[in-house]
Amino acid sequence: MPPQITERQYQGTVHVRSRALMAAWMRELAESEAAGRPTGALMISGNCVELLRACHVLPMFPEVTALQNAIRHKSLPLILKAEQAGYSSDNCAYVKADIGLFLEGGMGPGTALPFPTITVCNYVGCNVYVKWFEHLADISGSRLFMLDVPFARTDAPSESDVRYVVAQLRELIAVCESVTGRKFDIDELREILALSARAQEGYARAKHLTKHHPAPFDSYFDSINMMGPINVLRGTLEAADFFDEAVAEFERLVAQGLGPLSEERVRTVIEGPPPYPYYKNFRNLFTRWGAVAVQSTYSTVGGIWEFGFRHDPRRPLESIAEQMLRENLTNRSIVDRYAQIKRYVEEWEADALVIHSIKSCRLFSAGQGDMREYFIKELGVPTLLVESDLEDPRYYAEAQIKNRIDAFFEALEHRKLVAGAH
Repeated sequence: MPPQITERQYQGTVHVRSRALMAAWMRELAESEAAGRPTGALMISGNCVELLRACHVLPMFPEVTALQNAIRHKSLPLILKAEQAGYSSDNCAYVKADIGLFLEGGMGPGTALPFPTITVCNYVGCNVYVKWFEHLADISGSRLFMLDVPFARTDAPSESDVRYVVAQLRELIAVCESVTGRKFDIDELREILALSARAQEGYARAKHLTKHHPAPFDSYFDSINMMGPINVLRGTLEAADFFDEAVAEFERLVAQGLGPLSEERVRTVIEGPPPYPYYKNFRNLFTRWGAVAVQSTYSTVGGIWEFGFRHDPRRPLESIAEQMLRENLTNRSIVDRYAQIKRYVEEWEADALVIHSIKSCRLFSAGQGDMREYFIKELGVPTLLVESDLEDPRYYAEAQIKNRIDAFFEALEHRKLVAGAH
């Protein structure tokens, strides 16, 4: 039986403030059409949100809409609607949840959101994005701009790749100018990028605080609360201030020796997104064992800030291109992902790796079986692989997942006892 571990019941600055900020952003989107404000759909991974802000285009994110519907248990009817329209049962569930919503004539979790004015496909790592955003543009009647970002082939993006992406960013600026009727100001972009860099620094500082024992927050489940500000609101003063407040709160918890659980017994690194329709249930399966994620790959989908990259206002378009090309999780090879996880395990002193494989995401899940074997056999890191879906509740079998998690942590406890006896 697992020990009696409970979640600490505190609602600090991070949780409350992040929800308030995201709610304000959703209200702004809901009111944008009446206010005559153009909106632009973007992907989270490696996005150029700062550029849209500088062009006075309000950013919106179909992925965020999809996960918000999933966490509210509203995704399945939308998925079924898309399947009835001809989408395959094994297609990306994010796509189907959003397309189902579009087919109903609107967007948004709870509050109706307008269709985007422009649809910017910042193709980074996943070819499903291309068709998804083509379909979104077709259904919404919005103007489609396809941003082709070469896949990362080396440790640093080549100068030619940077120039290639920068040339497209200039084309996007011209499109935004034609939509808004406002002239682009490079100095305004520099100011926005300075705020981005400040938020990135704060997020990185927070993530490094989880090296402490106990970690002051769960860098998988609690990082979800920070992913909204760092990905959606990046480039705003509100986001920069939010991360200053978050760091201060986490530093207080470190000083008090407090973490998210009453006792931190196991430190994990987690690979893959959570199952949003059963987010709390899934977290409880780890909480009961005293397992705290000290790092996660999913929290770096928008950018890998803890390894030092910051947007540079002195090189505005070039640094945006570099972040899209290299400084995010999804445009990296599986070998790079191995190296990222290995660094997390070693530097954050993790006891185990947990892989949550996503049924409907072929790109992200491909190779995770080999990943498990590599970390177990080559590096000696205890590794658990479980499978469900980030959006489709039909693939979440809690009894089966619970049995695998319980067996894994029982074995891990036994291993620690044996090691202690020697």
